[in-house]
Amino acid sequence: MTQPLDTALDAVQRESDGLTIRPATEDDLPAIVALLADDGLGKSRERPETPLPAVYGEAFRRMTAQGDNLILVADLDGAVIGCLQLTLIHGISRLGATRAQVEGVRVGTAARGRKVGERLMRSAIARARAHGAVLMQLTTDHRRIDAHRFYERLGFVGSHLGMKKELG
Repeated sequence: MTQPLDTALDAVQRESDGLTIRPATEDDLPAIVALLADDGLGKSRERPETPLPAVYGEAFRRMTAQGDNLILVADLDGAVIGCLQLTLIHGISRLGATRAQVEGVRVGTAARGRKVGERLMRSAIARARAHGAVLMQLTTDHRRIDAHRFYERLGFVGSHLGMKKELG
């Protein structure tokens, strides 16, 4: 059995400029939800209220109980300025391959252009590799042209058409 995803590498990666990439804790949820809402598409889907709706804490606890599902945060001097969700998906196809799925990549408006997103993604890639993932996949809204360029710079290829269906 492998280690939980949050310990695939050192659980905390500190950079010389004070930026820390680390697994999120439940205390980080208000900042994470604020990041998810700080965007034209996310503002209608999230509720960054005080107090935070209980559904966020419940979802976080379900995620962390899975072991192969975590949120990484970029922390600069105690402030969460970026986040992403990384999930390992164990499958049968591709000779029983493990895939890494990335969701909810966000960097705060004031921190953009400082390679925070790249450092988050590189940490996620390293963690996924350390757990034997052979493929990393993500979806990005077709309207996010800047995000497309960002992922392409990191080596991602638009090889498939992503489709979604609202269930609730």
